[in-house]
Parts: sequence; C-alpha cells; structure tokens
Amino acid sequence: MLTTILAVAAEGEAEGFQLLPDAAELIWGSVAFLLLLAFMYKFVFPKANQVLDDRSAAIQGKMEEADAKLVEAEEARRSFDAQIADARGEANAIIEEAKVTAETLRRDIVAKAEAEAAAIVERAQADINAERDRALQELRTQVGAMSVELASRIVERELDATTHQSLVDDYIQRLASQN
Repeated sequence: MLTTILAVAAEGEAEGFQLLPDAAELIWGSVAFLLLLAFMYKFVFPKANQVLDDRSAAIQGKMEEADAKLVEAEEARRSFDAQIADARGEANAIIEEAKVTAETLRRDIVAKAEAEAAAIVERAQADINAERDRALQELRTQVGAMSVELASRIVERELDATTHQSLVDDYIQRLASQN
C-alpha cells in the first residue's frame, strides 16, 4: 500500500501535483494535531471514558438485573413445580379418600344386603315353621276327627269332647315319640 502511495506521489510530482504538503504546513498541522490531541486527552477522553464507564456500569447493572430476574424466574418455576406437585399430591389424596369412601360404602351396602338377606331367610324360616306348625295342628285335628269317628264306629257309641281330645292327644304323643 505504501508503495502504491509513493508511486502515486511520484506520478503526481511528475505531473505537477504534490501529494505531500510543505514542511511548514506539516509542522503547523502537527502542532495543531498535538494541541487537539492534548485538548481531547484533557477534556474529551475523560468524558468519553466516563460515558463508556457509565455505559459499562449500566450494561453490567442490566446484566446483574437480568441475572437476578433469571434467578427469580427460576425460583418462580420451582415454586410453580412445587405447587403442581402439591396439587398432584392433593389430587391423589382426594382420589385415595374417594376410594376409601367407596370401599366403605361398598362394605356397608354389602353388609346391609347380607343383613336383609339374613332377615329374609329368618322370616322365611319362621314362615316355614309357622306353616309347618299350622299344618301339623291341622293334621292333628283331622287325625283326631278321623280317630274319633273310627273309634265311634268301633265302639258304636258317642264319646264326649274331652274324652275325644284326650284320646287324640295320647295317640299323637305316641306317634311323635315313635318318630
């Protein structure tokens, strides 16, 4: 690149065009540049550095704020996860409680049904016993009447009611003792 500039300068001098300034202009330009540099070093660079430091501090603050918000968001996520876990635990507890309640109800219903069945069986057994007793009593009455009639025919005389009843009861007692 430097060779290109020197080549262009040599061509410019050959054509009457000067690329480099005069020495006095170069010195005054250098002094002005140094004064400008000193002025900038004294007044501009500290302000620029201050602005850059402030900007850096602001960026650092924003990054710290972002980190804090990230930590806060992570904490909120953990809290949310914990709440979800609690809700699931509570839902499971409710389901378990419902299962226990359902099982208790099932047992109560089965026990009630068994009690009702036992009562029905007991009532049926009582009905059977009552019917058997009634049939037995009716049979006694019929057997007594038939016995009295048969005895009347054999004896050819009429027995009184108490004698009939005592004969019938004796006969039935004998039959019952044989069985």
